Amino acid sequence: MATAEALTFVWEGTDRKGARIKGETNATNEMLAKADLRRQGINPIKVRKKPKPLFSRKKRIVGKDIAIFARQLATMMQAGVPLVQAFDIVGRGHENPAMQEMIMGIKGDVEAGTSLAEALGKYPLQFDDLFRNLVQAGEQSGALDRLLEKIATYKEKTEALKGKIKKALFYPAAVLVVAFIVSAILLIFVVPQFQELFQGFGADLPAFTQMVISLSEVFQKWWWAIFGGIGLALYTLIESNKRSPAVHRAIDKASLRIPVVGDILRKSAIARFTRTMSTMFAAGVPLVEAMDSVAGATGNAIYAEATLKMKDEVASGTQLQHAMRQTGLFPNMVVQMVAIGEESGSLDDMLTKVADFYEEEVDNLVDGLSSLLEPLIMAILGVIVGGLVIAMYLPIFKLGSVV
Repeated sequence: MATAEALTFVWEGTDRKGARIKGETNATNEMLAKADLRRQGINPIKVRKKPKPLFSRKKRIVGKDIAIFARQLATMMQAGVPLVQAFDIVGRGHENPAMQEMIMGIKGDVEAGTSLAEALGKYPLQFDDLFRNLVQAGEQSGALDRLLEKIATYKEKTEALKGKIKKALFYPAAVLVVAFIVSAILLIFVVPQFQELFQGFGADLPAFTQMVISLSEVFQKWWWAIFGGIGLALYTLIESNKRSPAVHRAIDKASLRIPVVGDILRKSAIARFTRTMSTMFAAGVPLVEAMDSVAGATGNAIYAEATLKMKDEVASGTQLQHAMRQTGLFPNMVVQMVAIGEESGSLDDMLTKVADFYEEEVDNLVDGLSSLLEPLIMAILGVIVGGLVIAMYLPIFKLGSVV
């Protein structure tokens, strides 16, 4: 049964001493808001729905919001705060209205008798299968606070890893965009000025200069088609990556072959695989059942396919280490650590160690990539801008030598 959406009410009233006070409260309707105020010893005089600001727009809920929410909830439950009260505290104190609305909605469901796992299931975009499965395991075992602690740690590690990957990919992409925009501005606005100057020379222009002028004429005439075509191509690629599994797989496969960046993405996928597997296994989730969530958490279609194949092999009695080796995607060190974990009965500890190692590797690779790209970027921009400048000054140098 769906619960009503929590609203924010602005109120004015008097306290037990008769002093005039005012504030805000969250409730599903005005009657409940007044009842809540009376329970607090406040006599409500005016209670009205808080107006929404003009041109307001809710901030999107991102992974970092969910990680912080998990940590806050885990901390409060470990401190002995009841679950419903913890939701109330976290929800009221959140700066993101969309997040606040979602938390208060979950609180309402839990108050109505719904399990936390089921309440979270109403928000599948924010709480994935792994999150809900671990919460369900915690509720069934009576150790929800401990499982929430594991979820919080997992989400924090995962978000930190995502941040590193974005950092590695954003830098070169931003440089390419800046280089293209600078070149387009020079070709559209600067080169034509020199072209008018060269028309009065009465001599043949150098081949390099003529090539740049021809390119400039194309940009002047078709700039809208060039920018529109690039924008349309990027939009089509992004949407196809979201909607078409075949395109998504092809992009993920190709990205693993990119020098340096491919190594970062590969080690990131291994780190996510081992971190997720460790968290699920430590929570008591059976290995075969855990691998569906693990596949979705790897962040790469190739590793997701391999994980689902491994799931079938493990379900038929194959050891995890042998299933991993047959995929050819996991380094020997990872397979050996898993083998030791299986033999010693400490698979979750071994997987955690592997995840820590590869997360540190990704961090080092991202820092190394940044250091490598800085001089490379300067060189690329220098060649592009310098080449255009030289092309424009070559005729002037030629004219000077003739004179």
